[in-house]
Amino acid sequence: MRQIINFNFKWAFTKNAAEVPAAMPRMWDWVTLPHSWNNIDGQDGENDYYRGTCYYAKELDKMDLPRADRYYLELKGANSSADVYVNGQKLAHHDGGYSTWRVDMTEALQDKSLIVVAVDNSANETVYPQMADFTFYGGLYRDVNIIAVSESHFDLDYYGAPGVKVTPEIKGTDAAVEVEVYLTGAKAGQELVYTIKDKEGNVVAESKAPVADTKAILNIPAVHLWNGKKDPYLYNAEVILVSDGQVLDNVSARFGCRTFKIDPDKGFILNGECYPLRGVSRHQDRWGFGNALLPEHHEEDIELICEMGATTIRLAHYQHDQYFYDLCDEKGLVIWAEIPYISKHMPTGRENTISQMKELVAQNYNHPSIVVWGLSNEITMSGSDADLLENHRILNDLVHQMDPTRLTTIACVSMCDINDPYVQIPDVVSYNHYFGWYGGDTSMNGPWFDHFHKTFPNIPIGCSEYGCEALNWHTSNPQQGDYTEEYQAYYHEELIKQLFTRQYMWATHVWNMFDFGADARNEGGENGQNHKGLITFDRKYKKDSFYAYKAWLSDDPFVHICGKRYVDRVEDVTKVTVYSNLPEVELFVNGKSLGKQKSEEHFFYFQVPNEGKSQLVAVAGDYRDKSVINKVETFNEAYRLKEKGAILNWFDITAPEGYFSLNDKMGDIMRSEGGKVILGGLMAKVMGSMSGGKAAGFEVNDGMLKMMEGFTLIRMANLMGTAGVTMTKEQLLGLNAQLNQIPKP
Repeated sequence: MRQIINFNFKWAFTKNAAEVPAAMPRMWDWVTLPHSWNNIDGQDGENDYYRGTCYYAKELDKMDLPRADRYYLELKGANSSADVYVNGQKLAHHDGGYSTWRVDMTEALQDKSLIVVAVDNSANETVYPQMADFTFYGGLYRDVNIIAVSESHFDLDYYGAPGVKVTPEIKGTDAAVEVEVYLTGAKAGQELVYTIKDKEGNVVAESKAPVADTKAILNIPAVHLWNGKKDPYLYNAEVILVSDGQVLDNVSARFGCRTFKIDPDKGFILNGECYPLRGVSRHQDRWGFGNALLPEHHEEDIELICEMGATTIRLAHYQHDQYFYDLCDEKGLVIWAEIPYISKHMPTGRENTISQMKELVAQNYNHPSIVVWGLSNEITMSGSDADLLENHRILNDLVHQMDPTRLTTIACVSMCDINDPYVQIPDVVSYNHYFGWYGGDTSMNGPWFDHFHKTFPNIPIGCSEYGCEALNWHTSNPQQGDYTEEYQAYYHEELIKQLFTRQYMWATHVWNMFDFGADARNEGGENGQNHKGLITFDRKYKKDSFYAYKAWLSDDPFVHICGKRYVDRVEDVTKVTVYSNLPEVELFVNGKSLGKQKSEEHFFYFQVPNEGKSQLVAVAGDYRDKSVINKVETFNEAYRLKEKGAILNWFDITAPEGYFSLNDKMGDIMRSEGGKVILGGLMAKVMGSMSGGKAAGFEVNDGMLKMMEGFTLIRMANLMGTAGVTMTKEQLLGLNAQLNQIPKP
């Protein structure tokens, strides 16, 4: 039988080697896997994290291994390209940092062997991703194992797959389960024993077959369906390879029996019933760890997502750890799984999209939680062309060939024309929209989807990303782009009301469940992160918007007072928002009731007298929450956004009443004649400094210009640095002086 030996402990690591060592290094650093070398510099901003080739080395004594015919090294995640050497001999190269791959090292092993893995996350034009809004952490950041097997064994060489493929088909109240295995070195006279067990371990179906019969159909009578969060029931398929009564090898896979369809009018349908997919996207990294997560980190993430009440997760923008897919199966969450074909189409990267897609599908086929395979994300950011379209058609056909039971999808960038042929390729479509954050306003979201649905009534449409950033900044007058927790809460209140009430939307995914590392970002006052998460990067604080979703999605009763970090307030009467999934909330201030409110939208707004120090208590049924506010005469500057390393902060800008300044929105400035002249000249300079009308690879088209209208000019200036366009403080102050001469209409 196969044995799996964990190989994580005590590797020697260095960034500084120029070549593969001939002997075990003694001066390198010692690390235990999982490990990433960008767990700090990939999260602190300036886009300067180390990208290059690093080396991991470990000695292996063959005496420590079980006796076997063949030995494989299994790497579950090496970002983003890697080479494996055993005793100086190069055995394998792999491109793609998010999937499992294996190396047969049997012939190269000696009594004592030196295993070296060279891992490279440097920029190139062939391996995805190369341009995206997240850090490409380098490292051996998931488990490394040694798999010991007999000469005859279930295949370990096919795209990192488990060697067994389970396809259930519901037939009335029963299920016909096709179990297919892949074999290496099989010999005449050997047998395959197929068994299906229920959740309690009872055998519900079994069969035996000659080794040539690598596909069996087993019947489960009165099948127990996998029914999402309501009842995520799992079976287990086991197959053993037997020779003369001796077990040579064994594989198993958990699976679920369910039906689903995606209807352009009714949305997602699970086992014949409408099952709205309302949830979040998830990046796999964490503060101080990068993407080198431990099992307890995955467990905490899934528990937080379930607490919020989500029914779906978009696992962006790459293949996630197998353990997390297992948790999704167990919790009943419906999953969108995708490859990192993102932002920038590379004509030289086609083969890598194909190999990463083969790995994604082959390795994850058995997970009942997965219902769609994502072909790409925002890939038309620099426009669409024939090569890009052909690449997508190849991927779409490949997925349907490998897995005819599931659908394909894409996440379109907001500016992508809905008539672009790219949009017609997959089975279902979703769009990334940030109206109300990156330009536009919140009211534009719902009508946009109505327009798409009316134009293409037969294409299921969803929202794959929407969100806005929030840190520990606060205000009683939230404005788009202020990075306050209050604006984020307002934004999500509005988006919930618009998106969740449109049944035709097949899925909605908040961007993002957690703040995540994006080292190129220098904004919001804490550089190196994207702060659109409903929960902070360290998972220690649930922002108010988290509870807005919990109020709509969770069945566990609760009440939550918003603004707990916003204590000092200057106004005499202040707005206090309460979220609850119970129908009625009463708010007490220093023991005095302000009355009861009912809300079908789960959002309750109270006008609270602000005098001295006030103790707030919200009561909903048997549940209560507490908070404190404090009357102050002047605004607490600790609540005001201060950009770290910004060229110019908004509070340094002269803004005379009735006149424009850098603090005004570009769209408002452009609607005045004088403002149009000034901004027209500025945009001409900006466009002239870009290569081919692009900034950092992004095409500055009409759609992007339209979105820019919602940015304040100072915010736009601070963001332009990411695109390689900078203005000095003196230039900005000069521009502001010109704007100060132009009266507002």
